[in-house]
Amino acid sequence: MEFADNENSTFDEVMELLKKHPNFQKCEMEKDSKLSFPGIEIHPERRKVYCNNKEIHLTAKEYRLLWLLVVNKGQVLTYQQIYEKVWGNISSGGESTAIGYHICNLRDKLYDASPDAPFEIRCVREVGYCFEVHSMQST
Repeated sequence: MEFADNENSTFDEVMELLKKHPNFQKCEMEKDSKLSFPGIEIHPERRKVYCNNKEIHLTAKEYRLLWLLVVNKGQVLTYQQIYEKVWGNISSGGESTAIGYHICNLRDKLYDASPDAPFEIRCVREVGYCFEVHSMQST
């Protein structure tokens, strides 16, 4: 990255100011941050998903669907919200079939890898979908 001459001096001033304050905390994201729930791990930097330590190969749409549902765990997302976030288009109201098709494929892949998964992608009829994690109960 290159800076113009007048930008270099501003950058240098900021860096000098930061050096004068050693207690200034630098915030960084972990190199390999992951989203983890019982039975599932998502590594966003690598776009990898694991169910019970087994890698699940997802299409781009399936991955974006899963990511959206997981980061909104416990919240019902409407078909419109899902379509606009995953497909990037404005919803016209008839997208539930396309979304349902991709959710069905996603569920098949996740549940094949982990039939007794402590999570589910729940359908809320005529509204949308919700990712839920069930509490583990000892018997």
